[in-house]
Amino acid sequence: MHPQVDIAVAATARSGQAPTWDFGTETLLWTDPLAGGVHRFRPGGTNATMTLQQRPGGAKPRTRGGLVLHLEEGVALFDAHGEQRTWLVYWAREGMTAAATMVDRRGRMWATTMREDESGDGWLVRVGADGSAGVVIKDLEAGLGLATSPDDACFYVADAGTHRIEVLDFDVEAGLLSNRRTLCEVGGQPSGLAVDTEGTLWTAVRDKGELHRYAPSGELTGTIPLPAQRPTNLCFGGQDLRDLYITTARDGLPSPTDQDGSVLTFRAPAEGLRTYAFTG
Repeated sequence: MHPQVDIAVAATARSGQAPTWDFGTETLLWTDPLAGGVHRFRPGGTNATMTLQQRPGGAKPRTRGGLVLHLEEGVALFDAHGEQRTWLVYWAREGMTAAATMVDRRGRMWATTMREDESGDGWLVRVGADGSAGVVIKDLEAGLGLATSPDDACFYVADAGTHRIEVLDFDVEAGLLSNRRTLCEVGGQPSGLAVDTEGTLWTAVRDKGELHRYAPSGELTGTIPLPAQRPTNLCFGGQDLRDLYITTARDGLPSPTDQDGSVLTFRAPAEGLRTYAFTG
């Protein structure tokens, strides 16, 4: 039996991305890179928007207040009012754009970049609170999802270009990855990753209009059809972390519906892992 999927945010996003539950404000952060939008949705309330001059791949809360944004040209800090921007890391390269963003338990940011046409040469970068940055993986095609296991022993990367979810051994204290290998073949383009407390991996399959669930072993354990044609990313949220939010895209669809470009939601069978704030 499939869950009832509802519209949480009735929007017409060109390509909604990077949903993140902000514990400090009990709101959902999400972006629309093609429109330059950073959104903050308060369940039962408003969806406020900040518009930027370049594509925001992801927006995450900071322990010092404000946001850290993964932009086309690098990583920038914004104050609580969204008015003052400070570059933390600047890595602008022609034809490259921001992709996935994650903050680990120690407050470090992990971010992927990719070519706008998703033709390869993408990389995964680790960014510290002081702006120190290092490339960890150099050959991603379209790394559109990042997550860790409940015990932080595994680090997951969803690559829409190769149709795979990869897994690496993770030393969370040192911020080191090793032993990269394939966890599973998705049979479509995985876009976004979320993990629940049982260790189950959830990913949106953007070219099939559905969600997949995978056991920690990589076995497919469930497929959930969605009313949107192009889901792009997902996260757990709500007070009990059982509301699964799914961003979607509208651009390029010949016959978009009200669901396409909106943020969808349904009640998940298990609680999701909490997200963390960037310490910079």
